[in-house]
Amino acid sequence: MNEDGGVSGEENQIVLSKQDLREVTAFAAACAEVVLEVFEADQPGDSRPREAVGAAWEFARGGERGKSLRDTAWAALRAARGADTEAACEAARAAMSAAGAAYLHPLAKATQVKHILGAGAHAARAAELVAGHDPGTGAEQVERALRRATPVVVEVLERFPAAPEGGRRVGELIRMLDEGLRSLPPAGRLSASG
Repeated sequence: MNEDGGVSGEENQIVLSKQDLREVTAFAAACAEVVLEVFEADQPGDSRPREAVGAAWEFARGGERGKSLRDTAWAALRAARGADTEAACEAARAAMSAAGAAYLHPLAKATQVKHILGAGAHAARAAELVAGHDPGTGAEQVERALRRATPVVVEVLERFPAAPEGGRRVGELIRMLDEGLRSLPPAGRLSASG
C-alpha cells in the first residue's frame, strides 16, 4: 500500500489516493443525508445513521479513516435491521454505505462500484418506497445524485469495471447511477457537489 492508501504495481489493482477516497465519501454522504429523515421518522430516538453520515463527512473533510468510521458504518447497518419500514431500512443502509465508502478497495472488481454508488442507490430506493414504490421518484433521486458527482468521483468510478448484475432494485439503481455517471460529458460534470 502506498502512503496515500492506494496499491500500485500489482495486476488488478487500482491506485486510489486518500483525496480520491475523500471525494467518493463526500459524494456518498451527500446522497445519504437527503434520506436521513426517512429513518428518523421511523426511529426518532436512533441517531446511528446520522452519526454514520457525520463520520463520513468528517473523513471527507480531512479526518482520519479509522475505527470510529468503521464502527458507525456497522452501527448504521444494525439500525437498518431494526427499522420498522423498508424505506427506513434503505435510508439507514444509505448511511452505512456513506461511511463505508471510505473503504473502497483498490481492486479492479465490479463489486467495488457498490462502495462508490451504494449510498445513492439506497437513498433512491428509500425515496421510491416513501412515494409508494414509485420508480419515477427513484429515477429523480438518481438524477440528483448524478448532479452531486464531482469530476473526481466520475474519474474514480471509471477506473473500475461497470457495476455488476443482480442486487434487485438497489442493484438496478446502482447500474442506473453507474451508466449515468460514465455517460456524462466532461463539461456536464460539476466541480463541486451540489
